[in-house]
Amino acid sequence: MQVQGQAALVTGGASGLGAETARQLARGGAQVAILDLNMEAAEALAKEIGALAVRCDIASEDSMAQALATARAAHGPARILMNCAGIGGARRLVGKDGKAMPLADFSRIVNVNLVGTFNAIRLAAADMLTLAPLEDNERGVIVCTSSVAAFDGQVGQAAYAASKGGITALTLPLARDLAQFGVRVMTIAPGLFLTPLLFQLPEEVQQSLGASIPFPKRLGKAGEFAQLALHIVGNLSLNGEVIRLDGALRLPPR
Repeated sequence: MQVQGQAALVTGGASGLGAETARQLARGGAQVAILDLNMEAAEALAKEIGALAVRCDIASEDSMAQALATARAAHGPARILMNCAGIGGARRLVGKDGKAMPLADFSRIVNVNLVGTFNAIRLAAADMLTLAPLEDNERGVIVCTSSVAAFDGQVGQAAYAASKGGITALTLPLARDLAQFGVRVMTIAPGLFLTPLLFQLPEEVQQSLGASIPFPKRLGKAGEFAQLALHIVGNLSLNGEVIRLDGALRLPPR
């Protein structure tokens, strides 16, 4: 599918990997809707790239449905969905104080990252199925964001790894589910990338993390993630797969 002229949704599009993906989609000629809770950042980026900013809580059924309705009214049903929204968090199963990890901490991360991603997919896919097929009977493409933590979860990452592992496991069954309608589903599992979270770390810590990557020996750039996401849109044979984007990194236990 060509990006030019297509309506595209980017969840978590106000910052980090989502923001750069939104920028590259807009440069490619897509009509972009930035879905995010941070409306100040979303509106600033929307003004910069000529996109639409829509307030959205991906974990809320009503909020997600309303956001899609707003984007649909402006651009029509979207053929492209980029799932970039998510949260982090690290906590040991049992702390040094001997107390178990609160269930609410686990549930919050899984609800946003996994359930929220599924929520966006189910509603966006329903819209895609109303569209006439393009060349090769394609109707749409969905790209999700997992993490290398889905495979190499570290100490304290039980909730985060579970949420990203769930997205990884969803990829193939959803691709098979939607194949009959010409909708593809792919997932990118990034390694250590320069995102707002890592920008907060001291420069020497950033350099140390980058040095742990076999090659290139630096933190990943948001533009590299976005470049792969847009390549997926254009490559019809990419379907039902998870691509590690990590410079050959394998995370140690801690």
